[in-house]
Amino acid sequence: MTEMETLEALSQEYRRSIPDDLRESRSFGWYLEELYDDPKIARNAHQRVADMFDFYGTRYDEDEGIVEYLLASEDPLGDGENTFYGRNIHESIHEFVNKVKSGARGLGPEKRIKLLLGPVGSGKSDFDRQCRRYFEDYSAREEGRMYTFRWTNLCDILHDQDPSDDSVRSQMNQDPLVLLPLEQRERVIDDLNEVLEAPYTIRNEQSLDPASEFYMDRLLEHYDDDLKAVLENHIEVIRLIASENRRLCIETFEPKDKKNQDETELTGDVNYSKIAIYGESDPRAFDYSGAFCNANRGIFSGEELLKLQREFLYDFLHATQEQTIKPKNNPRIDIDQVIVGRTNMPEYRDKKGDEKMEAFNDRTKRIDFPYVLQYGEEAKIYRKMLKNADVPDIHVEPHTLEMAGLFGVLTRITEPDGGTVNVVQKAKAYNGEIDELDDVDVKKLREEAEGVADIGEGMDGVSPRFIGDEIAEAIMDSMHRGRAFLSPLTTFNHLEENLENHGSIPDERFEDYYRFLEMVREEYRERAIEDVRHALAYDVEEIQRQGEKYMDHVMAYIDDDTVMDEITGREQEPDEKFLRAVEDKLEIPEDRKDDFRQEVSNWVSRRAREGTSFNPQDNDRLRRALERKLWEDKKHNINFSALVSSGESDDADRSAWVDALMEQGYSREGAKEVLEFAGAEVAKTEMEE
Repeated sequence: MTEMETLEALSQEYRRSIPDDLRESRSFGWYLEELYDDPKIARNAHQRVADMFDFYGTRYDEDEGIVEYLLASEDPLGDGENTFYGRNIHESIHEFVNKVKSGARGLGPEKRIKLLLGPVGSGKSDFDRQCRRYFEDYSAREEGRMYTFRWTNLCDILHDQDPSDDSVRSQMNQDPLVLLPLEQRERVIDDLNEVLEAPYTIRNEQSLDPASEFYMDRLLEHYDDDLKAVLENHIEVIRLIASENRRLCIETFEPKDKKNQDETELTGDVNYSKIAIYGESDPRAFDYSGAFCNANRGIFSGEELLKLQREFLYDFLHATQEQTIKPKNNPRIDIDQVIVGRTNMPEYRDKKGDEKMEAFNDRTKRIDFPYVLQYGEEAKIYRKMLKNADVPDIHVEPHTLEMAGLFGVLTRITEPDGGTVNVVQKAKAYNGEIDELDDVDVKKLREEAEGVADIGEGMDGVSPRFIGDEIAEAIMDSMHRGRAFLSPLTTFNHLEENLENHGSIPDERFEDYYRFLEMVREEYRERAIEDVRHALAYDVEEIQRQGEKYMDHVMAYIDDDTVMDEITGREQEPDEKFLRAVEDKLEIPEDRKDDFRQEVSNWVSRRAREGTSFNPQDNDRLRRALERKLWEDKKHNINFSALVSSGESDDADRSAWVDALMEQGYSREGAKEVLEFAGAEVAKTEMEE
């Protein structure tokens, strides 16, 4: 029985999650001392977001030359629930972070919109959401802490101050440093940069927001320009934690009415409830509720940004280049935020060709967010989808998600123009299924695709969302039919039946997509046949023995040496006939055999240096070759008639084969289906021979 949670335990756990100083107010003097102890407290938005990505961990992929940020590749806060997959996706994330880090150093991107461009369902919105979610968490931690201030005891000095405004929080959540005049502030910042250990320098040339500027002027006048008296008597420093729900340092913007857009949604508006008290021109009567105001010191996220009217986008020009906003009939306001926009392909193509958008486009840094192009990684997306859902008790058969992913990838990559590589082979190469001896240059394939694709490879095709929906439908259909397993065959049928019901697929692509689906069916057929052969003839001990024999003869061949005969115990030349019998199973030609033998020899030597014993199962090519040779050696002893009939005399054989398939990950019913589907073809082929 599950132990009941107590209110006391839940309360204590919540309290531990809250920063100790969240409810405390400190003096400006305390804050100044704290800055000298930890200058990073005064970071700007780009610097803090850049550090956030590194804080949650990184992993460098030497082969691909990209950094994987664990907040995306592992999602430590969500226990992996919102992970991102695919080499090209992590390239895009890497590019995004590099632009933020360049902005942190003041190299220019801090004055640009980071525009995530991609097809629907590519994950750009999920990544944007992930950034905002992690920024909330980071700002609540010691490493990401930031502070703002509030004015207090205003009614003691300002006799026209509304009593409800006796204490007023910084409307823009500005850093308390801006309370210092620029000359004095620069001296403090110089000191901070002397001890700062970071790849950037602290910078802050902002002016106080108009309301705070008003309070500062009136209070300095009262205290005969005694800044110390103003700060000690009327300023409290408070902890600032980003919160999208509370619209603190994070804002997601989408105009309420795309046909009637109002710039006050971005920049704020007059606070009509205060006009009667302060008057229309008084800065205290302004409502700092615009999206740029709310996002200050954090992240501004513009949803479907290029769907906005051209005139409305002009407000982004000052926000990016000048890092200011200019509300109607009010002074300008300095802002500090990472501005992120998201848009789909049609809107981008429309705005890209608009000459009147030149200034906006010039202030945009585009980051392509394509679909995943590795079908193994694509399968992980579907696996994550199933893991995060309340899936019925159903077994997903081997190859089901991978073949669904392969179909998706085929619709996204450009078909090779002639040559020896077809589109399926290209997809396999992208998936890493390439051997050292294969004449496939993946880098060249990518370069050719970039020259052909409209914007970039992976920027169109079928979305994971569509395929995921069809997988879900196939699961429910299987359940309704009393089938406790989901097979590739059922999934293929659902994809084929619903392709033309998917509104985002152009009519001219249907023929290609049906052709790709047939290619995937053929690929699955070959894999199913391999699985059945594996079940009929697989022998772990024999694979190991044959593998050791092969390596003994390869080493002797390379060293121009002899090998001991297993039966006679006499030294003999390497058995070339045996070696070629293995290599023929991989279709390695005579003139490439030396390369292959050297490859496996190097692999064995490398493992020996690492202290790992030889196991042919760990080398995919060698394993496949040995399995296929074993099949040739043993197939003559197999009762193939049992594969094409269901007589009682064959039940023992079939039961053994079902058990062998279950060891490969099949369910019992799924194993029976694959035997029926692929077993008959295996039997017919062998019986004809």
